[in-house]
Amino acid sequence: MSQDLTLQAVLQKGGLLDAGGLKAADFLEQAQAHGLTAMVVECDRARNRSAVLRAVVKAVDFPEFFGGNLDALYDCLCDTVLDQKSGLALWFDNLHSGDPALEKDAQAILRVCDDVHEWASNNDRRFVYAVLHAGKHPDPEPGVDPVPYSGQDED
Repeated sequence: MSQDLTLQAVLQKGGLLDAGGLKAADFLEQAQAHGLTAMVVECDRARNRSAVLRAVVKAVDFPEFFGGNLDALYDCLCDTVLDQKSGLALWFDNLHSGDPALEKDAQAILRVCDDVHEWASNNDRRFVYAVLHAGKHPDPEPGVDPVPYSGQDED
């Protein structure tokens, strides 16, 4: 099956989309054409579960009282799906699922997304998510501080 047919099928029913060979802009455009609210979760600098969860919360503009655990992620995504007319599409950009510090947590986060898809299906909504896996974070360069997750230099 071609990538376009796969994309169309997943956008119709929801669930995980294989992001291989797909560009975020195409995913977002097609998701919106199918009536879904589409958002990008910027995961490139996320080095642990907490940072990935903050990236999700930032992408969906969830309130600050977010609990910061997997149950809170589930609640956040279900509430966000319910707030949309048809559903939600998330593109997890550069999730470093191959990084030893994030490998198990990335799997747990994707299991939560599966649960949200099931919940959405049972509530006449769609939840679609695509993950661009980025492997391991590069090792830090000696003498160079990593860029903080916020993207701002801390003084």
